[in-house]
Amino acid sequence: MSVILAGLDWLSQTVESTELRLVVTVVALGFLLVVLFTHRNVQRWVTDRSKPLYGDLAAFGLLTGTCLFSLGIVVGVWGQTAELQQQVSDSAIGGEVIARAIVSFILLVATFIIIRFLKRVLDEVFGSATTVTDHQREITHRTTQVVVWSVSLVIVLGVWIDDLGGLLVGAGFLGIVVGMAARQTLGTVLAGFVLMFARPFEIGDWIVVEDEEGIVTDISIVNTRIQSFDGEYIMIPNDVIASSTVTNRSKRGRLRIEIDVGVDYDADVDQAADILEDVLSDLEYALDAPMPQIVSKEFGDSGVVLGARFWIDKPRSQWRWQARTAAINAIKREFDAEGVDIPYPQRELSSRDETDVRIDPTSRAGGGETDVETASSRDGGSKAEPDPEPDPEREPENGNGGGREYRMRHPEDN
Repeated sequence: MSVILAGLDWLSQTVESTELRLVVTVVALGFLLVVLFTHRNVQRWVTDRSKPLYGDLAAFGLLTGTCLFSLGIVVGVWGQTAELQQQVSDSAIGGEVIARAIVSFILLVATFIIIRFLKRVLDEVFGSATTVTDHQREITHRTTQVVVWSVSLVIVLGVWIDDLGGLLVGAGFLGIVVGMAARQTLGTVLAGFVLMFARPFEIGDWIVVEDEEGIVTDISIVNTRIQSFDGEYIMIPNDVIASSTVTNRSKRGRLRIEIDVGVDYDADVDQAADILEDVLSDLEYALDAPMPQIVSKEFGDSGVVLGARFWIDKPRSQWRWQARTAAINAIKREFDAEGVDIPYPQRELSSRDETDVRIDPTSRAGGGETDVETASSRDGGSKAEPDPEPDPEREPENGNGGGREYRMRHPEDN
């Protein structure tokens, strides 16, 4: 080291004026800047004519050599070699320290080269995989960088520290404390990595998470952002997504739509099913394969419920509602043209065997009161007829064959 510093003294003796020293310093720094901006070109030039590893070595060697050369020129021109040599002597830097510094420098250079090599390998491997997104490639590269640099720093510390075990034990306890204090954040980060590699959905997919529904706009390590159909941006933590049921309506590239259609009990169900199938087959939104399907689902309160099912391509919320609207309008037109009734909600009232309920329809037409009379018997076999002209002074009988008269005013009388 002393020999190298002493060899730079001739620069201060050769360049004596301050103006020349400034010129030499500017030239040295300018040369360093030129190398910093052009070393990539040198690296590509060497890589094209040999191997990528040689290009990395050439670029790193050029940078290192240029930095040392520029530093030596500046120190020698300004006559600071003696001062620097005195500082080295006072600090008692021996051969062992220099050897450790050289080993550390080599390890750092090797780490830099290994990271670049691994990045190149990952790009080649993932470049042929169409299922891996650019976001996943970037996350994989960053994770690889963290792992390699962590191992390298541990090795460098092992070069300078004799008892590295105590330091690692302390770091382990520190990691446990930090993990317990930030377990929620760590859980979210781990869930983010799981989502990125498990890929239950991607950016642009239409998903449903619990009560939230929308289009995925961003996936980070901490949270996932979706845009709802109301134009709102919703941030969902990744740990919530990992522990919830996620419905991806864009995964298969198609979506099934089902419309429940009620058909009157007096109508021909087979004819109604054929009409529905023809309507869905002619619908511009419906796919030809899978074909539309008509199924009988249940006996409803007012009619037979048929399920009209068809598929649409490229699922989108707007596309789905347009398809449903077009299908419902077309079904209504065809049913009206063919005379198939879609029943209104209705209920049928009936009496039990021991009760006779009668409503006088003529009273409603005449605007009078409607008489509703019931008669019950003990044996349930006979029904008592009401009196033609009920006596207002007559008390209702509570016996086995007695009846009670009820009078109900029709709403039109009000």
